[in-house]
Amino acid sequence: MAAGYTSRMTEFTIPGLSEKTANEVADILQKQLSTYNDLHLTLKHVHWNVVGPNFIGVHEMIDPQVEKVRAYADESAERIATLGKSPQGTPGAIIKDRTWDDYSVGRDTVQAHLAALDLVYTGVIEDIRKAIHRVGDLDSVTENILEEHAAELEKFQWFVRAHLENAGGQLANEGARTERAAATKAKKKAPVK
Repeated sequence: MAAGYTSRMTEFTIPGLSEKTANEVADILQKQLSTYNDLHLTLKHVHWNVVGPNFIGVHEMIDPQVEKVRAYADESAERIATLGKSPQGTPGAIIKDRTWDDYSVGRDTVQAHLAALDLVYTGVIEDIRKAIHRVGDLDSVTENILEEHAAELEKFQWFVRAHLENAGGQLANEGARTERAAATKAKKKAPVK
């Protein structure tokens, strides 16, 4: 038998869902599982590589986000298994499911990382909202799970943006389309200490 994630029909699923629907929902959740696994690794990377003023506050702000996102991965994987499929949490699954580039900022300032992380959260939140829309007519339980994840991820992005926002509501990374560009733009606007 070939290794890896397959979309073969399940042998069982949740009562009240067809195998076809369960497979479709599980496929959507597999993408979320890969997203969450990538996100919690990215968050740890930021945690380890952030430097400069406000280091400790941001360093400590990131760890609870890591733990929550890991829990979302676990919840998504368990839901996939409940639907009768095999969740794939391997590095290969992340790469296979990826529609985004790898995080591009190494050791850098608080402002640089938070500006880049803001773009990461934007992508993750846009994707989860699409997933919520797709499962909406298929499985309300999965929809509710994803809605809870989205609400918390949106709050995490708010925490990040609070560090990037000026009193007029403008973000230091406004208009940036890449993590590297966001990081560069935010560093230029950072107050000198």
